[in-house]
Amino acid sequence: MCGVLGIYDNEEVIVKIYNAMLTIQHRGQDSAGILTYNGKYHIKKGNGLVRDIFDEGNLARLKGHVGLGHTRYPTVGEGSVEDAQPFWINYPFGIAGAHNGNVTNFLDLKKELFEKSHKIINSNCDVEVILNVFAGYIEKFKNRELTPEIIFNAVRYVYKKVKGSYSVVLHIADKGMLAFRDPFGLRPLLFGEKKDRLVPSFAFASESVALNMMGFKDIKDLEPGSAVFVDKNKKVHTKKIVNKPFRPCIFEYIYFARPDSDLNGINVYKSRAELGRTLVKKIRPLGLDIDVVVPVPDSARTAAIEIARLLKKKYREGLVKNRYIGRTFIMPGNTMRQKSIFHKLNPIHSVFAGKNVLLVDDSIVRGNTSRSIIQMVRNAGAKKIYFASYSAPLTNPCVYGIDMQTTDEFIAANAAPGTIAAKLGADAVIYQDLKEMEQAVRQQNKKIKSFCKACFNGIYPTNDVSPRMLAQIARERDSNQAKQKTTEI
Repeated sequence: MCGVLGIYDNEEVIVKIYNAMLTIQHRGQDSAGILTYNGKYHIKKGNGLVRDIFDEGNLARLKGHVGLGHTRYPTVGEGSVEDAQPFWINYPFGIAGAHNGNVTNFLDLKKELFEKSHKIINSNCDVEVILNVFAGYIEKFKNRELTPEIIFNAVRYVYKKVKGSYSVVLHIADKGMLAFRDPFGLRPLLFGEKKDRLVPSFAFASESVALNMMGFKDIKDLEPGSAVFVDKNKKVHTKKIVNKPFRPCIFEYIYFARPDSDLNGINVYKSRAELGRTLVKKIRPLGLDIDVVVPVPDSARTAAIEIARLLKKKYREGLVKNRYIGRTFIMPGNTMRQKSIFHKLNPIHSVFAGKNVLLVDDSIVRGNTSRSIIQMVRNAGAKKIYFASYSAPLTNPCVYGIDMQTTDEFIAANAAPGTIAAKLGADAVIYQDLKEMEQAVRQQNKKIKSFCKACFNGIYPTNDVSPRMLAQIARERDSNQAKQKTTEI
């Protein structure tokens, strides 16, 4: 997962895009970048958080009424600054781009672009491939007027060539801004308009909260397999290009997205509250002796409040979060995650001492974080610890942009809740049922017939994920982790 932004305005955009980047920092904390355009491209990228990368000097030189922004959460590559987005190429016209997702045939396309088109893909960032595939189509029309129809046909060509998940925002120099979403709508992308001025302005973002922050009120989701092109005259052209089953990622609602965001017609806060209410149906029949319900901050707070209310148990904030530590799940590498959890959370001993505690979290992936938290609570004096996940057991690799890419990583793979509880050091582990989890999230938008749940059930909606591909991803991941350990030593 990453955070992506695009602004096509009638005034300087740097302040807006910088502030909007802060609202999507939770989607990626490995690196970030901003690109602007005022007749030529200006760019600043770096590793780390938005607030640490950009200073007054480089913000001052990012001039223009057009801007792209990106916060990166790495799933491929080694996390070097060379892989930070946005990217731009100078031919044809000049095209810049950023995206959220994961191109599953990246290595095949990289090889093909070199062998057939003599183009070197110089990074491990898949948006560079998307840019070159798109450019390869429109360069045939470099001596003609670049019409919306040509641009939409170029997107159709991208859909034909590029596999996986991607929500893309491109700027074509002096032609306009284009955004498109993969055929299955796996990754979110929203479009905002401001028409209260003489000259309207437009923006695209991974989450509605970024558009809200910039003052956009007319906001809608891009449809899967569709594109929006805002031309140089600020005229909006929309095209539904391919029709595939809509399969948005359910993990956005469980963990990734901010609770104040709306994605695909679903409010994230309401979906988490409903997930809590649904989980009570699993907890109540167990007859557990619970004194207090405590969330693992921050994503589980909404569900935990509902669980405590319905069980008529005390709700307490027992784990204090250090606001200066990032999200451990999206940190690169297990070593960094394990080290960070002890700096991130600290228990309030009076909440736990002598109590039977129900800890509520959004999910259990590798088990490292959960195990550390349970031990922390045990050391704070808890008598019994019941650990509840408001998502179903995660058991399968994600190839669409979430950093859990090998089966061996999942503590729930081929393990019953009792076995998992023993591994975590909990007295019991309670999971949400998969069917109930999906029903809880889609309650607000029943037009969505099914979500992508590949990390829960191993069914990949693109129907092109082979054992060979999964093995290749696992090899690459093992190689990157080995390099990271060498660097840490």
